Amino acid sequence: MSKHYSRSDRVAQQLQRDIAELIRAELDHPKASLITITDMEVTRDYSHAKVFYTFMGDAAETVEITAKLEQAKGFLRSELARGIKLFKMPELHFIYDHSIENGMHLDRLISEANQQHSDDE
Repeated sequence: MSKHYSRSDRVAQQLQRDIAELIRAELDHPKASLITITDMEVTRDYSHAKVFYTFMGDAAETVEITAKLEQAKGFLRSELARGIKLFKMPELHFIYDHSIENGMHLDRLISEANQQHSDDE
């Protein structure tokens, strides 16, 4: 049985690949290569796109990267429009994805619980 993806899902996947490449190649920041686009959601009318990202750096660098992405979103949107022909290029909304940090925290808690369990035995 094959899965059926809506057109907005396919557009979101293509935009995600393209924006990841643009950020890596064009963003004027020395640590831009440490940004990972984890997901992208595009509204059905293509007016807005949520770009979920993570960054492997400390909290101060994450704030700096967030500001840089917000500053560059007009440029990124116009560059995306050159590569993909859509009736309307979505407005980009960058959202920091905490899922990796949350996963690392849970992993640490599980390891601590396992360590305590083995110490009790």
